[in-house]
Amino acid sequence: MGLKFKIEYRKLNFIFDAGTSRGVLNHKETWFIKAFDSNMPLVVGIGEAGPLKGLSIDDIPDFEQVLENELTKLDGKAIPTSPDEVFTLAQSVSLHLPSVRFGIETALLDLLYGGVKKCFDNKFYQDGQSIQINGLVWMGDSALMQKRLANKINAGFKCIKVKIGAIDLPNELQLLKLAREAYDSSKLELRVDANGAFSYNEAQHLLEELHKLEVHSIEQPIKAGQYKLMEQLCKNTPVPIALDEELIGINTFAEKEKLLLGIRPQYIILKPLLLGGFKSCLEWIELAERMGIGWWLTSALESNIGLNAICQFASSLQVTLPQGLGTGSLYDNNVDSPLEVVRDFIHYNQSKNWEELNGD
Repeated sequence: MGLKFKIEYRKLNFIFDAGTSRGVLNHKETWFIKAFDSNMPLVVGIGEAGPLKGLSIDDIPDFEQVLENELTKLDGKAIPTSPDEVFTLAQSVSLHLPSVRFGIETALLDLLYGGVKKCFDNKFYQDGQSIQINGLVWMGDSALMQKRLANKINAGFKCIKVKIGAIDLPNELQLLKLAREAYDSSKLELRVDANGAFSYNEAQHLLEELHKLEVHSIEQPIKAGQYKLMEQLCKNTPVPIALDEELIGINTFAEKEKLLLGIRPQYIILKPLLLGGFKSCLEWIELAERMGIGWWLTSALESNIGLNAICQFASSLQVTLPQGLGTGSLYDNNVDSPLEVVRDFIHYNQSKNWEELNGD
């Protein structure tokens, strides 16, 4: 008896050009990790590893070979019998391969629960309990962003995140102003995500403008790594600041504690694929809650395999804020799944089946 692995590659195609301040995305590469007991090969747990281009620290040219090498090291290991054993085994993977850790954790957790796409004890999977999510308005020209914002509002989203920093700021602020004129903050929560697009001086001005529009929060107003400047922004901001890219590559518990104690943000954004999996996110949450820092979970353009695991993780933590888990409809060749978005909630429809991946 012992662990065995297989991998399957898929190139996920966006249904539209997805604009960010780092450029336009039209596809996402991902690798499905299949874990099974050599004595019970029909029971398969599936995870997902897929670095984000230009952002993940394991975005490397030979990623597939590195992934295969890491899985070979785990070949023949004893099958984990608890989530803690899963996390311990996944921690044998290099800290510099966060998406591999995430994929291995997910595959082993699924295997632990019998290969039925369950990863945690949670009401999302077991009882069909919904999770509120934010709508996401991707960057584009002014008219396109207005149309996308209107579509999200009409679809019933009460919390909408708008990506900013690609077109000129006056037009982006005008878009937010139009939304706020139509709906006050009690009816529509506005979040913005800058992806580090602004300088410190620009960010100071931007924060004042966002405050006038009663914006809930801004993610990563300046580029990551400018700790003193980010500390000053967070200390004096009229609008709550959420760290996102700032957390990438901060791996040990001590490093995480030092970062949060130094910057003291109002929120942190947790993306398991970028941060090294669920165990790593639990460390961030422990520190954040100890310091009175808010947090929410966001998917990082995974397929429905990864998204399902993150939804269950969120449910197991009994989240209350809207989460960033609405990315399942971005691709025209996503893995067919029971995940459904109705208005501004995602839920797991047990009456629907998962697409069988090759070799399932």
